[in-house]
Amino acid sequence: MGQAEVVTRLINKMIHEKVSVQKVSLAGVALGSNLGFHGHSPLDTLADAAQALVNESVQIVAVSRFLRTPAFPPGSGPDYVNAAALLRTSLEPEGLLEHLHAVEAAFARERTARWASRTVDLDLLFHGDAVLPDAGVQAAWMALDPARQRTEAPDRLILPHPRLQDRAFVLIPLADIAPLWRHPVTGRTVSEMVAALSAEDMAGIWPV
Repeated sequence: MGQAEVVTRLINKMIHEKVSVQKVSLAGVALGSNLGFHGHSPLDTLADAAQALVNESVQIVAVSRFLRTPAFPPGSGPDYVNAAALLRTSLEPEGLLEHLHAVEAAFARERTARWASRTVDLDLLFHGDAVLPDAGVQAAWMALDPARQRTEAPDRLILPHPRLQDRAFVLIPLADIAPLWRHPVTGRTVSEMVAALSAEDMAGIWPV
């Protein structure tokens, strides 16, 4: 059995079953860095941040390759190192988001401007098959005009991440670890979303 099949079976099991007493879910997280922290390179900083995700409520199931990607939007800063992690967690979505923000704070993440350079960026991509806060709000943010995306950000947790299907720097590493995860709104798998990317979308993305 290949790694993709093993991960997919685990996703399906954890989404739909209870393990022990607590409900356990599989969650996807995108990781990025283009500044580094305390003199460490973005690559080393990202590896340290991945390790910092682990606690009594969060375990790492898989981590993707580390990829070098152009800053987005173009010209907004140095190239990034990006990766994706698949987590097994007993935390609810909001609790997991708080945990991600705490890890970012430990690495001196500052939110000074939208799409500014950062030491560490941790985005919650999905949490089981949750659609939050509801299908209508999620769909509205997913369909947001690109011009408005530059200035507007949601004031609450939106799941799945509304830009998940658009971003090669998220989808390509995510395909390493969860190619058959299926978007609960669009019905497309990660592999299908990657196949829909253009050559321009994927330009400049290389393994570190």
